[in-house]
Amino acid sequence: MKLANLDGRLVITDGERAVDVERASDGVFGADPQGVYERWDDFVAWAASIDPSSGDAFESTQLGAPVPRPAQVFAIGINYAEHAAEAGYPSDSMPVTFTKFPACLTGPAATVVLPSEFVDWEVELVVVIAKRAFHVSRADAWGYVAGYTIGQDLSERHVQLEGSKPQFSLGKSYTGFGPTGPWLVTTDEFADPADLDIRCGINGETLQHSRTSSMIYDIPELVARLSAVCALLPGDIIFSGTPSGIGNARTPKRFIGASDVLVSSIEGIGSITTRFTSAGSD
Repeated sequence: MKLANLDGRLVITDGERAVDVERASDGVFGADPQGVYERWDDFVAWAASIDPSSGDAFESTQLGAPVPRPAQVFAIGINYAEHAAEAGYPSDSMPVTFTKFPACLTGPAATVVLPSEFVDWEVELVVVIAKRAFHVSRADAWGYVAGYTIGQDLSERHVQLEGSKPQFSLGKSYTGFGPTGPWLVTTDEFADPADLDIRCGINGETLQHSRTSSMIYDIPELVARLSAVCALLPGDIIFSGTPSGIGNARTPKRFIGASDVLVSSIEGIGSITTRFTSAGSD
């Protein structure tokens, strides 16, 4: 099943057509894309009978962030071995965990204003939590995952790394710095939800390419470790880390410029396209 945010309303989609959930359920389930996780099990049971191809056609520009207002956004750093190597971190360290403030989230066809010349790309598999998870074991973790979407953990490296006490969350939370989409795909749609092709590129040039099976801490391990510290709430999201190939680790360093087009894709989900402009541009 694919769930999307279409003009601010929850829909079930096949990628070309969409069924409005509130209307199809006669109001049993609401229109708010964020609200569905409070009744996730009931919703999944009802949605099994819905044929999205019977719905209405739509344009990709109508899509917003599939999870627009999560209570908590967890972000994991240094979670691919090759990225750990390029960043100079040992691959056996504890997962680096920070947050992106929810106000930075945007949809799959966003135009982002660059705050500086030091903005970097980081394609990531984003995990959506289905129901409250606290002290969840690795063995039970999949039962708490609603599905996946694509994310970009855009990062302003100067603010993130300035001074002796880095500001990870601030440097990664400028307006528009959390493109996500195009929809949420439930885990039952994947032959192997632990092994997906992941890549991104700018202006047609591939800059990152890996498989999610290369994660140091896979999805069940992340759910277990995070929920051991605090409760994960329905509709929370986890940016699960990025592969190697970021601009800040290149020689010379490379960053996103105005008019660049960033395309991020993950096998079985699709792709999102983020465009950029400079401050003061028309």
